Amino acid sequence: MPLSAQGIQSVKAVLDGVTSDVSKGVPGLVFVAVDKTGNPLVEHASGNVSIASKEPMTLDTVFWIASCTKLITTIACMQLVEQGKLALDDADLVEKIAPELRDVKVFENGKLVAKEGRITLRMLLAHTAGFGYTFFDARLTAYGRPVGLDEFTGDAKDILSQPLVNQPGKVWEYGVNLDWAGVLVERVSGLKLNAYFHKYIFEPLGLENITMFPGKEMKAKLAHMHQRGKDGSMEERDHLYRRPLMAETQEEKDRIFNSGGAGCFATPTDYSQILAVFLNNGKSPKTGHQLLKSSTIYQMWENQIPDQPNFARGGPPAAKPDLSSSAPELYPQEGNPPQGWGLSFFLTITPGATGRGANTAWWAGLSNLFWWVDREKGVAGIIASQILPFGEMGVLGSWIGAEKAVYDNLE
Repeated sequence: MPLSAQGIQSVKAVLDGVTSDVSKGVPGLVFVAVDKTGNPLVEHASGNVSIASKEPMTLDTVFWIASCTKLITTIACMQLVEQGKLALDDADLVEKIAPELRDVKVFENGKLVAKEGRITLRMLLAHTAGFGYTFFDARLTAYGRPVGLDEFTGDAKDILSQPLVNQPGKVWEYGVNLDWAGVLVERVSGLKLNAYFHKYIFEPLGLENITMFPGKEMKAKLAHMHQRGKDGSMEERDHLYRRPLMAETQEEKDRIFNSGGAGCFATPTDYSQILAVFLNNGKSPKTGHQLLKSSTIYQMWENQIPDQPNFARGGPPAAKPDLSSSAPELYPQEGNPPQGWGLSFFLTITPGATGRGANTAWWAGLSNLFWWVDREKGVAGIIASQILPFGEMGVLGSWIGAEKAVYDNLE
């Protein structure tokens, strides 16, 4: 199922069009789309690694992939579910492994109250456990003041000391749920989460450019972080997730929280091979390794919140506008069909206008990265940038345009 030469050129034109004028677009982007063989349908690096540099983006450029890490953490969880070491719906087991989740309180109306339900692994993966994010939920921002909370310090306390903002099992809200899921993986496996990822996910897939602690070579290829100003200007900024990049000794690394919600750095080409596993019922098309059972993949693709078909439409303004815009609906669909959420990702239940099939999974990273997996049509891909705040329209438009060019030109 190759992409036509015209399709490849169309994708490149979409990306180059937005990186060629930084005042209107973005400094640089990398886009990779693969088919079921894991081979690229198209891959293109456009623009530069920084607005202040002429160094070009390449397919070897390394990105902080932020919440794209959540899919990897879910793979780890589901591997342990398959082994009987974790269970999706066993609250007793969760509380045995993480007694903190038995005692966590709910921040309601300015005070902490007892939670009324119990937290399961399914709730953590479905974002219905009750946790939030400070940059999306002003209640959490208020709770942390005057000191504040920051999920990107590398300090476990910033994440694991957060209260719930909803009663467990009641509503979908994006938050630190997958960080807690990562804690469960660590305590059950006896390994730091990054070590687990390498041993049971990255190495079996033959991936060498994805990790929570980039070495010297990866850091030399790191894309720079940028900030879009309120006036529309673009400038380089300090990296949001600094401590893992500064850690050199094992002692330093051991003091940094292994974030299952946002901890990984990767090249888009390596990440695309994780996506390809889902096109092949859990098996790597490159190494032949069966990462997950096919039945597990079907479980992950089940809509976890059928009672909330409009969960991602509307909502309050972002609590930290330097980190997230009050963006419009990220993947609007004509007629507003029901939206869904699988185990750690958005589901476009009905086919999309770009050409994607029904029940396509997709999600994103805070610094404006977006991935998708279309099991119906056998296509997956990722677009990567390093821009804050989340909701950068130049990247969103490029993703939609490039994805459409792929589907329009499949041979």
